[in-house]
Amino acid sequence: MPNKGFHDTVFFLFQPLMLFTQDLYCTLSAPPDMERIEEQFANLNIVKRSSGTTEPTYLLGIDASKTVQAEKESLIAVLCSNGSIRIYDKERLYILREFRGYPGLLNGVKFANSCDNIYSSCTDGTVKCWDARLASEKPVQLFKGYPSNIFISFDISCNDHVICAGTEKVDDDALLVFWDARINSQDLSTSKDPLGAYSETHSDDVTQVRFHPSNPNMVVSGSTDGLVNVFDISIDNEDDALVTTCNSVSSVSCIGWSGKDYKQIYCMTHDEGFCWWDLNHLDTDEPITRLNIQDVREVINVKGGILDYLVGGLYHEKMDKLFVVGGTNTGIIHLLSCTTAGLIHVTSLHGGHAATVRSFCWNMQDDSLLTGGEDAQLLLWKPGALDKTFTKKDSMKIASSVYQRVRVHSNDSFKKRKKQ
Repeated sequence: MPNKGFHDTVFFLFQPLMLFTQDLYCTLSAPPDMERIEEQFANLNIVKRSSGTTEPTYLLGIDASKTVQAEKESLIAVLCSNGSIRIYDKERLYILREFRGYPGLLNGVKFANSCDNIYSSCTDGTVKCWDARLASEKPVQLFKGYPSNIFISFDISCNDHVICAGTEKVDDDALLVFWDARINSQDLSTSKDPLGAYSETHSDDVTQVRFHPSNPNMVVSGSTDGLVNVFDISIDNEDDALVTTCNSVSSVSCIGWSGKDYKQIYCMTHDEGFCWWDLNHLDTDEPITRLNIQDVREVINVKGGILDYLVGGLYHEKMDKLFVVGGTNTGIIHLLSCTTAGLIHVTSLHGGHAATVRSFCWNMQDDSLLTGGEDAQLLLWKPGALDKTFTKKDSMKIASSVYQRVRVHSNDSFKKRKKQ
């Protein structure tokens, strides 16, 4: 059984973790007005589709390489419903290589912030790390969990020093497990044991883990128990490290950071609820809840259409604005603006996917958008561009065994609530 706090000898790791400089916020341009952002999103067009595959896989997660080198192609990593990760060349969307987690299935996909290493948690009780530029089937680093751990979520801190992974509930335990992610020449091709674990703050599967974008000590976790917990891992004791607990009152499907200096968190639930909290008000009399919608489908007004599900959040730094991405089962993508009065439909993207969109990745540098769906298609959207060579692809039928391992968006709870 893991220790419930971190060893004293490990405490040194968290103290010197360097914060990213705040110069980023100083260099951002003045926020444009809302009309300009609406026009920017509405002007997105498809410039490239992924090369076709015969395997009917859903594209469940997307991340882009953070390192940009003129002489090398930019890389995209995509988590597939068959439990593998595909590496694409971003500009051509060609599959370069594929990584698998045998004997387990991979969950989540994340590039390191300082290099082209790619991470994923695995149901075999490990977190695996590959070099995305090498066609090797073996991970360059393996992070081992405790016995009986089944990892279904994870993240790596902004300085690439710490990995945190969340487990399925086994017996009475649902854990957040931590490792030192720093790699040196002696660590290559060896496995690492955990630094420690948090075991008291979630009572069910930990479905989401997200480190703060600029503070490596802050991490937020979400669970099917409905709780969203914020931790300061520079504090050695689990109870004291818990900064606050927010309750979504439903199973958590997605969480993220937003707001100036990223002092807000948002949450989406498996029954299409949305919550938004402001951590600036933790020590004030002001309520921390900015928005709480039990079922977005019941209240949203989409121009000329409907909303079937939510995909995730998109914080636009240049505008200091949070957007929510949702869509329809026929592949239309909706972009919604978050306000304290509610979610407002901004624009919709048509003609791309033929089925439910499961994942996206927004690039702030060139205002491009990558989307992946249940039609097995990976699409690259850019402002003002136009895809003249490809037509909308039909959805690919997926094996029933895969259905059991991925989230299936359902209208059941919505229909039941409408009848009450």
